[in-house]
Amino acid sequence: MATRSSLATGIGRVLIAVYGVLALAATGRSVVQIIEKFDFAPFAYTLSAVAAVVYIVAIIALIAPGRFWYRVACVTIGFEMTGVLVVGTLSLFDRALFPDDTIWSYYGLGYAFAPLVLPVAGLWWLRKHHRTAVGTDPAASTAVPAGE
Repeated sequence: MATRSSLATGIGRVLIAVYGVLALAATGRSVVQIIEKFDFAPFAYTLSAVAAVVYIVAIIALIAPGRFWYRVACVTIGFEMTGVLVVGTLSLFDRALFPDDTIWSYYGLGYAFAPLVLPVAGLWWLRKHHRTAVGTDPAASTAVPAGE
């Protein structure tokens, strides 16, 4: 039986909860934008949908135990950080590219900068729990205990 992930304890639970809120917000926002006015800003609305997927995958990766999911969390949250920085910067300088906001526009201004702070906190949490997270995968260890 797999052990519970150390990432889903303490501050990790708060991260998971905030990712959950942002996943719901980004999913709702992108669905409404895509259904009602996709032709107005297809790039921006597609980015909102991508952000929703990123948040959902991050939740799963933070909850699921094991080395594989730890790596998925690192890649997902790293991608999120890159997305927030790139989209945030582009939205400041190229309004034509973003005629309407995404969840990552202006570094998450519409969401109290949570999209900017969350990946920083997530990457910090992952780094802090690197050794315990990769040690939770029972298949990862091939060592035989002494005396067996």
